[in-house]
Amino acid sequence: MAGHLQREIEKIKKEILSLGAMVEDRLQKAIHAIKTQDLALAEKIIDTDFEIDEREIEVEEECLKILALYQPVATDLRFLVAVIKINNDLERIADYAANIAKRYKASFRDHKKFKYDYGLMADQAAKMLRLSLDALVRMDVDMAYDVRDMDKEVNLMRNDAYDSMKKDIQTHPEMVEEIINMYLISRHLERIGDHTTNIAEEVIYLIEGEIVRHT
Repeated sequence: MAGHLQREIEKIKKEILSLGAMVEDRLQKAIHAIKTQDLALAEKIIDTDFEIDEREIEVEEECLKILALYQPVATDLRFLVAVIKINNDLERIADYAANIAKRYKASFRDHKKFKYDYGLMADQAAKMLRLSLDALVRMDVDMAYDVRDMDKEVNLMRNDAYDSMKKDIQTHPEMVEEIINMYLISRHLERIGDHTTNIAEEVIYLIEGEIVRHT
């Protein structure tokens, strides 16, 4: 029984890391679409979002099956609980990557009038995701704590974007809808940072057995 459980645990590890790699790829492509003004790439991200949804459901079903069949305890139980939560956060990050692509598509023409640089914020969010997944692979609690600290920088960048676009709304009130649409890209990046922080906090829980949310 113990041998079967460990094989299932190893299988889940590979599946959650594979999903993480897919989500990281979607986020990088969404960022690249904005930087290079690649509308076709943005549309592809939107059209293939269902693939992440399907994988997320598969991972959750596998976790629930293991819980029902093997009734794991201690470290194995903690791992499965953490994976279920990380799985959900990864799906939400992919949704926000698709939302970024949708907002970019909707404001494609207006990007030529209003030059907003999402580069630093996007790179920071992508780096946080990569490090949180690395922390999971390596079981590196220090790296997970670093990701939590990085989230503050993303929040500050979102605030800067808000201030910049608020000024543009005052100057161009006739384009308030278009500018808000572009602001939402920074909002989606900020939410990606939040969900990536959630992943890091689950890694901390997995390693230390301590819930650090809201602390």
